[in-house]
Amino acid sequence: MGTALIYDEEMTRYKLLWVDPLCKIEVPERLIVSYEALVKSGLADRCVSVPVREATDADILLVHSEEYLQAVKTTPFMTLEEMQDFCAQYGDVYFHPNIYHCATLAAGAALQLVDSVMTGKVRNGMALVRPPGHHSMHNAASGFCIFNNVAIAAQYAKQKYGVKRVLIVDWDIHHGQGVQYCFEDDPSVLYFSWHRYEHQKFWPKLRESDFDSVGKEKGAGFNINVPWNKVDMQNSDYLSIFHHLLLPIAYEFCPDLVLVCAGFDSAIGDPEGEMCATPDIFAHLTHLLMNLAGGKLCAVLEGGYNLTSLAQSVCQTVQTLLGDPPPRPANLDGPCQSTVESLHCVRSTHRQYWSCLKHAADLPTFDVSTKGLSLDESLDSEESEEEHVWPEPPKRLTPAIRAALLLPDGITCPDGCYRQSVSECLDPLIVTKLKENILTDSEDDSDALSTFSSLIDLVEKMEKDEVCSGLALVHDVSKAMKCVVPHAASALKNRVLVICVGDGKVPIHVCEDGKVLMVQLSNKESQEPESRYFIPVCLKEGCTDVSGFIQAMLSLLLPLGYEYDPSLVVLVQMSDSGLCESMWLQLTSLLRGLAQGHMLVLMQKGNEARVSPTASSLLGDPAPSLGPLVAPLPENVDSVEMLRHRLKADWKLLQTIAQEIGRDDEDGS
Repeated sequence: MGTALIYDEEMTRYKLLWVDPLCKIEVPERLIVSYEALVKSGLADRCVSVPVREATDADILLVHSEEYLQAVKTTPFMTLEEMQDFCAQYGDVYFHPNIYHCATLAAGAALQLVDSVMTGKVRNGMALVRPPGHHSMHNAASGFCIFNNVAIAAQYAKQKYGVKRVLIVDWDIHHGQGVQYCFEDDPSVLYFSWHRYEHQKFWPKLRESDFDSVGKEKGAGFNINVPWNKVDMQNSDYLSIFHHLLLPIAYEFCPDLVLVCAGFDSAIGDPEGEMCATPDIFAHLTHLLMNLAGGKLCAVLEGGYNLTSLAQSVCQTVQTLLGDPPPRPANLDGPCQSTVESLHCVRSTHRQYWSCLKHAADLPTFDVSTKGLSLDESLDSEESEEEHVWPEPPKRLTPAIRAALLLPDGITCPDGCYRQSVSECLDPLIVTKLKENILTDSEDDSDALSTFSSLIDLVEKMEKDEVCSGLALVHDVSKAMKCVVPHAASALKNRVLVICVGDGKVPIHVCEDGKVLMVQLSNKESQEPESRYFIPVCLKEGCTDVSGFIQAMLSLLLPLGYEYDPSLVVLVQMSDSGLCESMWLQLTSLLRGLAQGHMLVLMQKGNEARVSPTASSLLGDPAPSLGPLVAPLPENVDSVEMLRHRLKADWKLLQTIAQEIGRDDEDGS
């Protein structure tokens, strides 16, 4: 279906015409370098180019007042002095004779993107726009923003397409107060924002930007604010908030459309954000959102003022929208204490509104570690933008073969996949190992040897980046695991993450040296002892409790997987796993975010009906929506939480509860 890219050079044709230290960073080059980077990398050519249009008065009035719209319309005819006086009534914004025209194009671009996605012309897309929008309010410009592009797009989607539920994810470093005010009493729009706050000392310095502003009346619980109360947040901090807060609520909310206020001033090197998250993290954040709403995702540019990290972050986002697996995550050392404190506070505050958070801990009874800091103290005053140095994001390999399938005769290979041939010329050394360690005398036949040799060949092609992912339908998944996993882990730098879904015997001996992390989800207590690298997850009623499985997937599997950082993921569907197809596809799709997409799916023979949809997930197709979720079984909640509590000392990305520890202690809990 493709990915839309919306850009028009006209939106670069305005700039600040007077001296204003607060506004000087918002420059036309922001848009120019972003688009040029997409062209240079070849990503623009892979996208579907969609022309912009001007937003109509009716479009703009979905969010803004008639009085404000008419006032903005007069700005092209003002003198420079009149324009400066006009700006003075608003906060941190400038006008220009061409800015009204550009603002209508920016809002119109967001609407063109919604039209393209909702009509099925494309799957997803990104609009590169100026001016940004998320600060603009019903009757006021603010923070470089004239019209609220994303808020207008949300109202438009609801009105034109009958969209029932819209998720807005705002990862800009500033709070999008304009979006919050627009929807704070509207339960059909879930607004999530993380933002630099420093206990109300950072712009826009609003009390209602804190964690306890949850929305009003019927909209209570549908406004989620995550305050960053210190700078230097890293990739782990961003992922922790997604895994333990945003994603669980988003799956329970079940949006029909996802809109992203894609501000990249939250990336490293930005003079506004002062954060340390590298551009590649936006590939992962984008990937984690792409299985919501059946893949209907529209990203609209907001902030971003370091031209290098801005362009890199835009490229990472667009390449992921195109379906390429994200790069391996970097610098995942666990969240800092301040992040855990904010996470703890938000989860505690929202637990009355969301069943996925019913188990969240009470609010902390102590002052958080950053409470006493002034804004100056929270920064290194001698640190400058030039001192931030980060490597170029790694080149994202896109093997010619996206998915290779090893299937028995008579099973059709789905379109877009490569059929892995059964090995005929067998490596004598591999044959000897298979006979010694896996095959019994009764199974010592050419078919079994050929199948297992072909599996090893497939894994080796992944190691060489000739193949991205694979799927095999086999007679015995346990023996297939015993064949593939030790071989993959034998390479010097390899780490293998094994996810087993369903009951059955698993080869836990391969986990002894830490080169294999194995997680098994089933409805039975494991007979094998739990260890750091073998983690059994017991779910009552097996995997049929979709909400319970979602909780285990988001709060256990994904944090473990990201922190372990495997070079290969092996996903195993045991016989009679009980997992519904849509949940299986969600799991498959989300795990593509690890190991650069190198994943081998092993399926027990008898699951032929799932071969084609699973292959589609490996090719990058979004998983179908799960529908609105009911509360998980209390026994499953308890089981997962107790396990998470036992494991958090070894796995830092599992931390969600702040403890009263020293201000300089960054270990969290």
